[in-house]
Amino acid sequence: MRNGEKSIYLALCDYDRVKRLLIIGIGAGDPDHLTFQGAKAIAAADAFLIVDKGETKHDLARLRHDLIAAHATGPYRVVQADDPERDRTTPAYTAAVADWRSRRAALYADFLRDDLTDGETGALLVWGDPGVYDSTLAALDEVAERVAFDYEVIPGITSIAALTARHRVGLTRVGRPVHVTTGRRLAAEGMPADDVLVMLDAHCSFTDADDDVHIYWGAYLGTPDEILISGRVADVADEIRAARATARADKGWIMDTYLLRREP
Repeated sequence: MRNGEKSIYLALCDYDRVKRLLIIGIGAGDPDHLTFQGAKAIAAADAFLIVDKGETKHDLARLRHDLIAAHATGPYRVVQADDPERDRTTPAYTAAVADWRSRRAALYADFLRDDLTDGETGALLVWGDPGVYDSTLAALDEVAERVAFDYEVIPGITSIAALTARHRVGLTRVGRPVHVTTGRRLAAEGMPADDVLVMLDAHCSFTDADDDVHIYWGAYLGTPDEILISGRVADVADEIRAARATARADKGWIMDTYLLRREP
């Protein structure tokens, strides 16, 4: 065997011992949102890490368990860990998120180091799509400094796609941009475009929108608890606020998003 061939062979042998992690987007809440690629990724995993967000959010963990049971094809292990608490009262929002993300990274590192053997594949099931307002990929940058591993990202259906599909509206209009932002930024900056998709809004920041702005709002998209409201902001703002408050009180949590659209 020539030296070049030997080095390639050794590299392949080393790769067989590398721990792998699959970051699987599972969609916005409907089990049917899982793609064929996501189902194959679940079937390929030896172990799954499920981060438990507490009793009030047991629905989020239950869907993950159901998807694993439905699509795993061989023996597998499930490792459960408690989600670190994030300080939601501090005005230092960015620092609080960074601290929480670092503690999440420690959970992932422990899973890779302690719960996977060399050559095994682990998986994280991520709500929606791992690339849209999710901390997992950023946390893995920190994990890479602690543990040697390889990973792959499997995209999922976002709440953005679920929202526009359920309201039967297009996200884009001809020749116009779409601005994706958070409720915090919307409250501070207003509408920077005629079409604005807002996520992570705990304070109904849409209420200051102009009279010519329509809203397409949805909560718990893709789940049996789904709520959809649309209309001129001036006409439906109170209805959305009331529905949101009631749903959050009943379930203990809420995931919602909305599209603001200025009509000509």
